[in-house]
Amino acid sequence: MSWTYNPALLGNVTLYGNPGTVQIYLLVMALMALFLLLIRKGPLSRLGRHLGRQTGLRALGIGITLYLVIAVGASIALTDDAMLGALDPGVYVGILGGLLVAAAGHLLPTHKAVGERHQRFPAWLEILVVVLLVALALAAAAYGLGIGDPALFVAFLAFVAVIAAGLARGGFFDWLSIVVGHHRTVLLLATFAAAFAFPLTQNGSDANMSIATSVLIFAATAMGLNIVVGLAGLLDLGYIAFLGAGAYVGAMLSESAFATIDWKPPFIIVALIGALFAALLGLIIGSPTLRVSGDYLAIVTLAFGEIFRLTMFNLDGNNGPDLTHGPNGIPAIPELNFFGFDFGATHAFFGVPITRFANYYFLLLLLIGFIILVFTRLNNSRIGRGWIAIREDEKAAEAMGVNVFGLKILAFAGGAFLAGLAGTVKAHQDVSVTPDQYQFLESAFLLAAVVLGGMGTVGGVLLGAVILKLLPEKLRFFADYRLLLFGLLLVLMMRFRPEGLVANRRRQLEFHDDDEALADEVEAIHTEKVT
Repeated sequence: MSWTYNPALLGNVTLYGNPGTVQIYLLVMALMALFLLLIRKGPLSRLGRHLGRQTGLRALGIGITLYLVIAVGASIALTDDAMLGALDPGVYVGILGGLLVAAAGHLLPTHKAVGERHQRFPAWLEILVVVLLVALALAAAAYGLGIGDPALFVAFLAFVAVIAAGLARGGFFDWLSIVVGHHRTVLLLATFAAAFAFPLTQNGSDANMSIATSVLIFAATAMGLNIVVGLAGLLDLGYIAFLGAGAYVGAMLSESAFATIDWKPPFIIVALIGALFAALLGLIIGSPTLRVSGDYLAIVTLAFGEIFRLTMFNLDGNNGPDLTHGPNGIPAIPELNFFGFDFGATHAFFGVPITRFANYYFLLLLLIGFIILVFTRLNNSRIGRGWIAIREDEKAAEAMGVNVFGLKILAFAGGAFLAGLAGTVKAHQDVSVTPDQYQFLESAFLLAAVVLGGMGTVGGVLLGAVILKLLPEKLRFFADYRLLLFGLLLVLMMRFRPEGLVANRRRQLEFHDDDEALADEVEAIHTEKVT
């Protein structure tokens, strides 16, 4: 059915029998609703008994209704067409259908898989599901970045959110967590294979690969902050200073004509020096301040971030030694060159052009892999358990013999080390370094990525970094309203899912300790993983 008689709205959905992109999204959601209904009352009901607590029909129905409202509202706002009369019956029929699906999900009795064994399939089939989901995520990322129309991009985001909500409420992710627990190596290899294949899907697009490299730098820095905030529970509001420290070291030791240090070691040495210098700053700021906690620690770290930025301004030769050229920064930083491989040149791989940003993207992927390895090893070690004990109850941890102050210092220094390592790469990727790049707002976004994604998790922080770095680039058409949208997103997250998008079960129970069904489900899932 036609949704509007105005072809400027929603990519021209004025025709009958010829669905547009946003209508295809709605058809996919309708097919998913049919599937969820069949696994609740139909030939697939045996599968539904083992997928989770609810069918997700109600969430999907509400999502379909909101999808139509958001898609139409965004299109009308972006085209300056305030006339709701431009809508044809197709929109109202779709809204009615969404309400009917929600009503069906509400009226059907919910089913709980508590106490039952979650459905297991042959190993090859589970591995195939994991690989297909990773491939689907790669295809969705490539498709989403290729959308140029603002209204269509908003509609695509709403479509992904509705599908994810329906699957989550339908218990699919609970089942998937058990499958992934048995095939972690497969998931890790498939994820990195998809990540390395991502530039091949962009056909040499510098714009999309520039966004991708920014996301990876942001994600690498957020992983370091995850040690400080997610594991040790230390609120750091000046963490961006450690990224800046690494970047300035990389710039001052580079081959730039504006570099202020004559020594020009190989980049591997520069990266190590930048990381160690950032770790040293972590020790300097941590030693006198980690004896305070809570709000006082947040204020001190906030002040440290501002002190670092102002210091970079003052090292201009007038107010101090000329190390950073003050507000002008250090420009003209040359491209990296490893064993004759020029990161600034375009290379061909199976006929696909690999541009400058794609070259840095591959390097940053290797860096992300190293950071994830360090984080997971620390998290699963005695040190990680000590950090978690400090986060849960510092006094109790100290009473049990945990070296609280030493572990706090180690968390600060370790997180700063990883941020400084990422900063040395960022200096070459950005070509220049200036103090304005390291403002408080960047620290706030890093913290938001950790909290939004899920503190103490790897996948959650990576997802949070992607959301908070990718969406501002794709939502530039909202101009000054971008921060308002992110603020609204965080408020909704803290209200409905305070543990983050990807949270471990411990965090879920901390925030939902009165949910007996969740406690029973966690026990059932844990038993399934053990067996």
